Amino acid sequence: MAKKIEIYTKFTCSFCVRAKRLFDSKGVQYTEYDVTMDAAKRQEMVDRAPGARTVPQIFIDGAAIGGSDDLAELDTSGKLDALLATAT
Repeated sequence: MAKKIEIYTKFTCSFCVRAKRLFDSKGVQYTEYDVTMDAAKRQEMVDRAPGARTVPQIFIDGAAIGGSDDLAELDTSGKLDALLATAT
């Protein structure tokens, strides 16, 4: 079973683009929530990741991963592939 990946983004956010490109390069599907003009989705993001005020905010199977730098660090350390593969 594939992991459920969710990304909260904003229009013209280069960090959001970077995170999505990483998932795209791995052939991973994700659900994107654009919070640019959606206050309810932005509040949902903050509720799910307390203290988070920046985008992207990334969740894998409901677990908060963090932002683009956190995702890149997971990838560099080899932990992202393992995390994505655990339920496949």
